[in-house]
Amino acid sequence: MRFRGFWLLPLAVAGTIFWLSAQSHYPGGIQLPPPLDKFAHATVFGLLALTLDTALRHSAPGLPLYRRHLLILAAVSLYGASDEFHQYFVPGRACELGDWAADTFGGALALTVGSLHLLVTRHLEALSWWRGRLRRPEPSRDLILVADPHWGATLTGLEAATTALPEADWLFLGDVFDVWVGFPGMETAPQRAFLAWVESRRAAGRWVGLWLGNREYFLDRHAPHFDLMGEGIGGSLEGEALTWEHGDLINTADRQYRLWNLASRSGALWLVFRLMPGGMARRVSAWLERKLRTTNAAYKLTFPREAFAAAAQAHTGTTFLTGHFHTHEVEANGIALPWAHEGRFMVWRSGKVEAL
Repeated sequence: MRFRGFWLLPLAVAGTIFWLSAQSHYPGGIQLPPPLDKFAHATVFGLLALTLDTALRHSAPGLPLYRRHLLILAAVSLYGASDEFHQYFVPGRACELGDWAADTFGGALALTVGSLHLLVTRHLEALSWWRGRLRRPEPSRDLILVADPHWGATLTGLEAATTALPEADWLFLGDVFDVWVGFPGMETAPQRAFLAWVESRRAAGRWVGLWLGNREYFLDRHAPHFDLMGEGIGGSLEGEALTWEHGDLINTADRQYRLWNLASRSGALWLVFRLMPGGMARRVSAWLERKLRTTNAAYKLTFPREAFAAAAQAHTGTTFLTGHFHTHEVEANGIALPWAHEGRFMVWRSGKVEAL
């Protein structure tokens, strides 16, 4: 974790809270009767949560949104509990369970409200993350591009492409399976076979990257299997004029999907899945897959050409790639890759994207 000046803000807020808790009354003799006292607790701890979010986002880019928010909520709740315990020793102050509940609620509410702008903007750094290596050992190698294979029981085209180009590196642009939830015990046999294939490619000295799409959930525990794993916007390779994202976040007009994207990658849903029995979690996962096939059809059937062109123009000087749209489209420097469901892979070779 890289500590930067952003940490001064949460430290200042935490110090202020500690100082206030050491006083027998608020400065200036201010009296806050219920429920205003609870509102003050929620506000101050909400500010602490937001400043912690900013500091963590800039110093730990490998933390997914759900892990970052869960960590912050745990820190805010524990600090609220310690603050109440501290007040126990201050004459004239009483520690109350309601104050601690307001502290925790304020942190949760602040993180929720602070994420609402992600429903309408292309500035999505707050939900984007990556881990691994942004540079391929040999950039001159072919880079096989696989977008949205939506594999089920069969990894269609994978072995054929491996045999055809055994020296190539690989980049998967999301939606590798119909649905993939990264909890222990929820991986299917094909998913385990894919991870074994990744390990074999890396053991052979090949670079393998995975950028998550809208059908992958909580896969960051598998990041060590890959040379690079990421999510959201901002995919790139150092020394190569290549940038990418999955494509599901291109269309800012699709508010329904944006809301689902935030909810489905939240700490709250992670906790729900972790508390579910394994069989129930698998049934819910299958239900999600069925719903994803048919929901929001109006936005799925039309390629958002203007939004795609605008996203590509933000990456001038590079070839900008997405998957997601299941159609091969080209707009200036932007390329939407074709659907790889039947083994239709592409390749990045000598600065160009070609059919494999």
